[in-house]
Amino acid sequence: MLKDKIIVPLDVPDFDNAIALVKKLPEVNFWKVGLELFVATGADILKYLKDENKQIFLDLKFHDIPNTVKGATQSALKYEVDLLTLHAVAGRDALTAASEVIKNAGASPTKLLAITILTSINSRQLAFDLKVPIELPEYALSNAFMAQECGIDGAVCSPHEVAQLRNICGDDFLLVCPGVRPTWAAKGDQKRIMTPQQALQQGASYLVIGRPIIQAENPQQAWEKIVEEINE
Repeated sequence: MLKDKIIVPLDVPDFDNAIALVKKLPEVNFWKVGLELFVATGADILKYLKDENKQIFLDLKFHDIPNTVKGATQSALKYEVDLLTLHAVAGRDALTAASEVIKNAGASPTKLLAITILTSINSRQLAFDLKVPIELPEYALSNAFMAQECGIDGAVCSPHEVAQLRNICGDDFLLVCPGVRPTWAAKGDQKRIMTPQQALQQGASYLVIGRPIIQAENPQQAWEKIVEEINE
């Protein structure tokens, strides 16, 4: 079902608020736990979601030396989450080390996603602030392709890069897109956005849609409106 391709981030500050949001949205099957909530609750929120038979995207964006990334990935295996992120710019050795941890784990359900470039970064910031001398789509593609070569299962990318990444990386490579906004929602701080229906048509595997849902006056109504939009 198309609605199962929507991942809703638990962008709340504590355990009680997280539980309240999950209960408000019983039809959501896939939840993202990021740095803020994980630092606040540790594994408690992951256990709760598991007990509720929810899928989990643990978005911790590991970015460190290869040995530390390897150790962090190894430690994360015990949570048995569905998706786990690390930054592609951690480099080939770190990506390979993390991939080997998953490979050696055998039946682990966890798949690794490489962050190509944060969707809050635009072309000007990439060039002038980060001093990267290539175009943003090319940079994202290069990082995703490197991650795939290192055995990473997929990438997190702007929907604007999805079509090209899908063409280059193939059908089995997961592409998870934040920066997705329904037609009626505000952009916020996301610089490179697309509607849910457009992103899926471009080849996205999953969509991360947060503020239009969780900051809505009626989150359940907003969720239903998005599901209706992608099913049109």
